[in-house]
Amino acid sequence: MTTMESLIGLVNRIQKACTVLGDYGGDDNAFSSLWEALPSVAVVGGQSSGKSSVLESIVGRDFLPRGSGIVTRRPLVLQLHKTEDGSQEYAEFLHLPKQRFTDFSVVRKEIQDETDRVTGKTKQISPVPIHLSIYSPNVVNLTLIDLPGLTKVAVDGQPESIVRDIEAMVHSYVAKPNCLILAISPANQDIATSDAIKLCREVDPTGERTFGVLTKLDLMDKGTDALDVLEGRSYRLQHPWVGIVNRSQADINKNVDMIVARRKEREYFATSPDYGHLANKMGSEYLAKLLSKNLESVIRARIPSITSMINNSIDELESELDHLGRPIAVDAGAQLYTILELCRAFDRIFKEHLDGGRPGGDRIYGVFDNQLPAALRKLPFDRHLSLQNVKRVVSEADGYQPHLIAPEQGYRRLIDSALNYFRGPAEASADAVHFVLKELVRKSIAETQELRRFPSLQAELAGAANQALERFREGSKKTALRLVDMESSYLTVDFFRRLPQEVDNGGNPASSTVDRYSEMHFRRIGSNVSSYVGMVSETLKSSIPKAVVHCQVREAKHSLLNHFYTQIGKKEGKQLSQLLDEDPALMERRQQCAKRLELYKAARDEVDSVSWAR
Repeated sequence: MTTMESLIGLVNRIQKACTVLGDYGGDDNAFSSLWEALPSVAVVGGQSSGKSSVLESIVGRDFLPRGSGIVTRRPLVLQLHKTEDGSQEYAEFLHLPKQRFTDFSVVRKEIQDETDRVTGKTKQISPVPIHLSIYSPNVVNLTLIDLPGLTKVAVDGQPESIVRDIEAMVHSYVAKPNCLILAISPANQDIATSDAIKLCREVDPTGERTFGVLTKLDLMDKGTDALDVLEGRSYRLQHPWVGIVNRSQADINKNVDMIVARRKEREYFATSPDYGHLANKMGSEYLAKLLSKNLESVIRARIPSITSMINNSIDELESELDHLGRPIAVDAGAQLYTILELCRAFDRIFKEHLDGGRPGGDRIYGVFDNQLPAALRKLPFDRHLSLQNVKRVVSEADGYQPHLIAPEQGYRRLIDSALNYFRGPAEASADAVHFVLKELVRKSIAETQELRRFPSLQAELAGAANQALERFREGSKKTALRLVDMESSYLTVDFFRRLPQEVDNGGNPASSTVDRYSEMHFRRIGSNVSSYVGMVSETLKSSIPKAVVHCQVREAKHSLLNHFYTQIGKKEGKQLSQLLDEDPALMERRQQCAKRLELYKAARDEVDSVSWAR
């Protein structure tokens, strides 16, 4: 295969792969840009200008619907693939995958049926293309797009906007800078009135992309010729005009073979007194080679930009696949491994939140540095140690016998009931840290990219983590409350040893009873209790955070999912599969992404091989 055939065959394969993936013509999809970057040839012309006959001459087969009025009512993307000599010719439609058509009359009927399926059996048009590939040793590698014929008036059954609609559709194809335009004009009409040339002037004013084709040369009035057009004097293009002699209606009716028609065309130009000197540059065979050669030049010029686009797309698709995740294995062992890996990924992020790699863990410090001290300051000790309450508690503790020195039972009751207030901040600290840890679990699950694919596993993991946090909270509360109870269970001996001197001035136990029940006496008791409670408060302000961190934060950091791992290890294959049930839309998206990536990598390899061969 020559370099030219490799280049054009490469473009054909990439274009076909794009259409197989359903990318061409889609709204805002990544692959439409690739299609547009690949050169192709659009065939334009007025109704009954001979477009269909030119295409059939290039292909060498009768395969297009015929009739009066608008016959081509949907774009036909025709990809020609040259095969080895002697191989069988066949056709394939994109909408009928894996079906080969060797009877081209059936191909014609399928084009008509597929057109009617979208437009109905009317004269309506549709921009949705039909994709047809023809494999034959008698063609050159080429992509041709047959477009509806330009018209000037609407006929019965057509909307008044049909003229503008067709022109807009054709314009959308030929305006692309990588599109070569095959402008078909009949020789028996004035070139100045050619619909195809008029459109080409608008989108390609320099004529660099336009290839002019004159049909029906054999139908011109006697004594006239088309030399002024063919030799570029009437309307000059960058590329030479090509004359075509199609089969006559009689030949079509007799089903004259296209190979025979090509031979007759060659004989016509070779023996024509008007066009004999141009015979080697006329005819459908020459036109196909001319298009193929120029298409190769365009492809060569576009290879660097195509390569860059393909490489960028590969990077984007690989990044998207990493985001979507790789396919899940089907055996239970691999599924269990996947689940454990996902759990470890979550666990790493959760620890990063606690250790400071990610935000959130600092809120736990805020509980101990701000909330706990504030809660301790708000405890109602002023009310509890008021003169009236101290007097009441001490008197109730004495019973019918007044205390002689220090009211020990009164002290114990005052301290015990005062220390009971510390239970509230102790429990609140455990609850506050629990709330922070739950929020960090939620954030960590959301931030674990790999988990986003599996909503069931997310829910199971969140449930297991929160259950573990509940257990840690209960343990933390018990420990913190035990610290409070320990403080009230045993009062320091030194405190009581100091009390006689503090209560009885000078250490005289024989002071009057009146002094022991004076207001100053009770105020001193309240002050002493307040001092002891303050000392305990400072101790608990340090010990409660230690208990909470040890029982909640440390446990969450080291054993948050231990119970979950135990339960997962007991599950069977079906249960594991249920945890890894992906969203079907996500699975489809990954599959399409993988196919596209495969297409782009294959395209890159082929472009590289062709580039090095140049």
